[in-house]
Amino acid sequence: MTTAADTLASAPSASDVRRATGIAAAAIPLWAASSLLTSLLGGIPPFQLVASTFTLAFLAGTLAGLARGRDVIGPLRQPWPVWLVGVTGLFGYHFFYFLAFGIAHGATVEVNLLNYLWPLFIVLFSTLLPGERLKPGHVLGALCGLAGTALIITGRGEGVSLVGEQLPAYAAVVTAAVIWGAYSVLSRRFGSVPTEAVGGFCLVTALLALLCHLAFETTVMPQGVAWPALLALGIGPFGLSFFLWDHGMKRGDIRALGVMSYAVPPASTLLLILFGQATGGWTVWTACALIAGGALLASWDLIRGK
Repeated sequence: MTTAADTLASAPSASDVRRATGIAAAAIPLWAASSLLTSLLGGIPPFQLVASTFTLAFLAGTLAGLARGRDVIGPLRQPWPVWLVGVTGLFGYHFFYFLAFGIAHGATVEVNLLNYLWPLFIVLFSTLLPGERLKPGHVLGALCGLAGTALIITGRGEGVSLVGEQLPAYAAVVTAAVIWGAYSVLSRRFGSVPTEAVGGFCLVTALLALLCHLAFETTVMPQGVAWPALLALGIGPFGLSFFLWDHGMKRGDIRALGVMSYAVPPASTLLLILFGQATGGWTVWTACALIAGGALLASWDLIRGK
């Protein structure tokens, strides 16, 4: 089993950290594109979507590894704690996320807002790692990001009203947020595990999602533009992004990436506006300013090379 001592044996240089952080940050626009691509799918059930896209992610990751001359079988030989963290992170997050929306009964705004606690959990959980220290800039940056996310999610005038009868939905989505935050940070503890192992996590996630689909959903075949949208989702937001994220979590600035992740909601909204599926307004631009400012605060030491 990989230990923290193994992971931290050779401290990366500042330039290596910046490079890894930049690589992982590329996952953020991919995740932002998921809302637009999902809107083109024509009502494909959630677990069918996860099963399909994560199968594509596994195939794309395997083919990419083979094209680069990498060993795609060896990285899958990992001890069970690595598999537990990987599969729980990918499948567990999506299971509780879709469960929350399935039982929300009209509380989708509140559920969506609570889901975006995961970047804050990444920042907070990072303090549990050896050698990591939380600074005021990280806290302020995370709070700015959370405020911007709250503004963009509630900015359509729907407001937020947390009510007792929705507690199961709230509990499910907070569980999803905790799982993703913990998975992201725990990836650092397994820093010597090759990123190619993520392909195996994607395959198991696809199989578990298929079981859930067969048990709870009715299959809906994609039509027309849904086919290329599904392919793009599997290769990008539900595929390449997880490989990029794993690399950054293991070698980049975890706290800065946590705060940068708050860019997903405004970037997603801007894409929907660009393609005529949403309208803009002062809330969008204010949220963008808050989130950009928060990311700058959290990344200041990284920018300065410290």
